[in-house]
Amino acid sequence: MITRASGRRRRGYPHREVVLGGTGAAGDNGGMGQSPRRATIKDVARSAGVSYQTVSRAMNDRTDIDPETKRRVLAVAAELGYRPSRFARGLVTAQTTTIGLVVPDVGNPFFPEVIAGVIEAASRRDWHVVVVSGQGAAALRSLTTQVDAVVGYLDRTDTESWDARIPLVLLDQEHPVAGSGVVSVDVDSGVRAGMAHLLAAGHREIGMIDCAADCDRSQRRRSFLGVLGEHRLDAADSRVERAEQSVEGGFGAAGRLLERHPEVTALFAFNDLVAVGALRQLRARGLRVPRDCAVLGFDGLALGEWIEPALTTVRIDKKRLGELAVAEVERLLDDPAAQRRIPVLRPELVVRASA
Repeated sequence: MITRASGRRRRGYPHREVVLGGTGAAGDNGGMGQSPRRATIKDVARSAGVSYQTVSRAMNDRTDIDPETKRRVLAVAAELGYRPSRFARGLVTAQTTTIGLVVPDVGNPFFPEVIAGVIEAASRRDWHVVVVSGQGAAALRSLTTQVDAVVGYLDRTDTESWDARIPLVLLDQEHPVAGSGVVSVDVDSGVRAGMAHLLAAGHREIGMIDCAADCDRSQRRRSFLGVLGEHRLDAADSRVERAEQSVEGGFGAAGRLLERHPEVTALFAFNDLVAVGALRQLRARGLRVPRDCAVLGFDGLALGEWIEPALTTVRIDKKRLGELAVAEVERLLDDPAAQRRIPVLRPELVVRASA
């Protein structure tokens, strides 16, 4: 789909956590990233042969539970050394489901829209959301005793410490973990739509600014080089320059790429932040966009509408991505053994002034 608009890692971020959705105050992880794994409500439920809602009723001294069942649950909890976390006591009622959401950096404007989609979908189900920003593995460990399921942008190394008993839904992940749910983005179709637009505009000397070397997402680069090859254009590795996913990263990478290939007339950027940096580099060199060099972004951030010239981009519906993730959590909680399906989100090309 093409929309024409009018007018003009992740590594090393500090670990941050905030509770969102429903009611209550912010939680704490109590150093759980470093301590041995504690028994969870799911462990108690499994050992006692009851649902985790029944465990909650027993632990909260509810009257709507059979006394014998309550006695058995409390005995199992004592045997396993289970105790509700301070977070759980403050926020979780017997009917509440809590999702942990892991994002690399809440300062990146891509992720607040995803967070909003998750929170809105969770709120419709009266669920809570705990948002953790930072390195994936540490964030994942901190959540295992606090939540009923985890949604996140997690790489392969992040999930090595994953407790498989807790449902996990990965967002836009090219290398799913066995047993996890996935919400996929049809990156290939998005890149091809953007490249078709550049080719139709007459561009034949095209370069790409990709994510940094430790990035675990390479489909955008593969699709970019694939399109070049299909059109018998230069698809050499030198056409791709790596960058940190930031404006500064895009600025520097665009400069390095243009030093190697001054003949380039169009740049495809891994994301919109990088694209904004490329625009600044072109302007610093006295080049006109798009007359001298066009710029195509990816992700569809709102800021693309406000820069000059307005950014042509491949837009991902980020709120919808969050909504689909929550639906996957619901499916996994209802029936963990159900056959896995992968919801796919298709991006759309938004044509503005930069390309």
